[in-house]
Amino acid sequence: MNLTHFRTATHDDIGFLVELVNSAYQPIGNTSGWTDESCYVAGTRTSAGSLAKLLSKPDSVLLLGLHEGQIIATVHVQKKAGRVHIGMLAVNPAWQGQSIGGQMLAYAEDYAVKQFHARILAMIVIALRTDVIGFYQRRGYQLTGLTIPYAQLCGETCDAKIEGLEFAELEKSLP
Repeated sequence: MNLTHFRTATHDDIGFLVELVNSAYQPIGNTSGWTDESCYVAGTRTSAGSLAKLLSKPDSVLLLGLHEGQIIATVHVQKKAGRVHIGMLAVNPAWQGQSIGGQMLAYAEDYAVKQFHARILAMIVIALRTDVIGFYQRRGYQLTGLTIPYAQLCGETCDAKIEGLEFAELEKSLP
């Protein structure tokens, strides 16, 4: 299945995106997908306030992937410190396993190159998520060896269920 349209998010999309992101990372009931973090963290993945801040930052966008007019995926892209950071890749759990994440990542990378003249792409992933890290490694990302304590970045909305939980940084150099 292919995404039929891409666009940047606006403040009008925030309410829907809060639900989309939280359902992808902290699903309720039998809707869990492969991005489910609920065994590692408790709480919500994002909030309306957090997304509004992302949309208000310079050189920061939330990109949306649509299928026949329906938003089914999002990813955050931000230029900072000479690199472009890609994060919060979220696909509606009902649409996971259909290559949507790969399409969103490819679009985010293309956007980073065209809009931010990216030479290095960076991201962080929960270090224990070897399946997610493998997804990115198959797309050219490499672990840098840098780890960041989970609480340092996400203590506001989520609580780690595992003591010492960390993020691992990945990078991809572009020609």
